[in-house]
Amino acid sequence: MGRSFTDLRLLLRVLPAALLSLAACYTPGRFIWVDDYREPPSLQDEGYVIRAGDKLFIKVWNQRDMDTPETLVREDGRVTLSLLNDVDAAGLTPPVLARRIEELLKPMVSNPAVTVYVREPKQLQVAVLGEVKSPGMKGLEPGSGVLHALAQAGGFTDYAQLDGIYVLRRQQDSPLPLRIRFNYEAASRTQGKGASFALRTGDIVVVE
Repeated sequence: MGRSFTDLRLLLRVLPAALLSLAACYTPGRFIWVDDYREPPSLQDEGYVIRAGDKLFIKVWNQRDMDTPETLVREDGRVTLSLLNDVDAAGLTPPVLARRIEELLKPMVSNPAVTVYVREPKQLQVAVLGEVKSPGMKGLEPGSGVLHALAQAGGFTDYAQLDGIYVLRRQQDSPLPLRIRFNYEAASRTQGKGASFALRTGDIVVVE
């Protein structure tokens, strides 16, 4: 157990600043089971949210010269489009971005109709810590869950508690992260919500 604690301290030193802040708020004891977890109302029907690093396909109907087959959402959250130069994209859903581009095009195009596709989403960046064989930062495909993260971390050590798996997730209205608890056996048998729970960039998976 002492070696595991030392590994955890070393890993926390190299995590990105945002994850360090979240991990520092980790409070043992308080948690909510994943079956009782509810997304905040503002996120329930939000759909996919564009992030820096995503590659987008932006089509302007009947204006082929204005189509953008592939554009990268830069780290500043913007994309570069013909006639419009830089447009804010990160933090918006594809339909919302499409409507925004339509408004910007109206002085130049009659009744513009725009469609935005996410051609290649950026990988999720999740930290996996504690009693796993290969702790650290993991790149996961969008939609991946706790089981995917554990597989990327090489599985459990001999000291892992299979009902002591937690996801630390930042809350919008609190400086403290929410601690969501999982049972490995239930998740691996697709019992309850554990198997369908989708991780987000910035989540920290902790195995006790």
